[in-house]
Amino acid sequence: MKILITGAGGQLGQEFQKLFERENIEYIPTDYKELDITNLNKLRDFIKERDITHIINCAAYNMVDKAEEDWKTAYNVNGLAVKNLSIVSNEINAELIHYSTDYVFDGNKNTPYTIYDTPNPLNKYGESKVLGERFIQNIANKYYLIRVSWVFGIGNNNFAKKVIQWSRQNDVLRIASDEISAPTYAKDLAYTTYKLMKEKAYGLYHITNGQASRYEWAEYILKKINWNGKLEKASKEDFNLPAKRPGYSVLDNYGLKEAVNFEMPDWQDATDRFLKELKDKGEL
Repeated sequence: MKILITGAGGQLGQEFQKLFERENIEYIPTDYKELDITNLNKLRDFIKERDITHIINCAAYNMVDKAEEDWKTAYNVNGLAVKNLSIVSNEINAELIHYSTDYVFDGNKNTPYTIYDTPNPLNKYGESKVLGERFIQNIANKYYLIRVSWVFGIGNNNFAKKVIQWSRQNDVLRIASDEISAPTYAKDLAYTTYKLMKEKAYGLYHITNGQASRYEWAEYILKKINWNGKLEKASKEDFNLPAKRPGYSVLDNYGLKEAVNFEMPDWQDATDRFLKELKDKGEL
């Protein structure tokens, strides 16, 4: 294996680097300054004669609210760039790993979304991710398309880190109890993706650590860090955000165990390990 990682500085990209170091696998970490994946010619030039066997695309435009106005940038990074990566991966006969989101769904179901369900996004960010899904499914020969939700890890900022940060600044916190999805620990996500790669189990997957509301997850974190403030339930409508969000967008991992005989740990276990990591780094 010789693996190109795009968006290597993000929380998932960082976990892949740690994993490949441990496994003694050669990888090339890049970010947008070194490699512009929205430019097909630059991508081709970069990849030429590097003998890459796998491309893991951790690059993404994740600013859900900003995407409502800046939708062309979101479409470029989350859509057209995936088209470019699909074309190039075919040209060099490499496997392509790409990540999508629960926000491709509208939230009108009250049971978890499976890999059978048809996307119907509510916002421009979701549209841009559906565009990327279409390109990889229609163009790439060997691909893993993995939908995730509420990714958290040591790397960048995320909801879990924000909750801890808010708890240091406030005695009262209000968190939406009507936004239900599934936290996904970047460390578990990298490990599980690697299992799929080793098995060459191409296709569409949902990979998360299981169902929780924003409120439930925040409550769990705050108890674990012994916060003494008051946590109140709110509605997602209370925050009046520009982009519409699905109220229920839990992803069902059906198909993962069937492919690699592995089940993701639950979100409580994942959160415990994440908090221990923060503690070990002196950040908690």
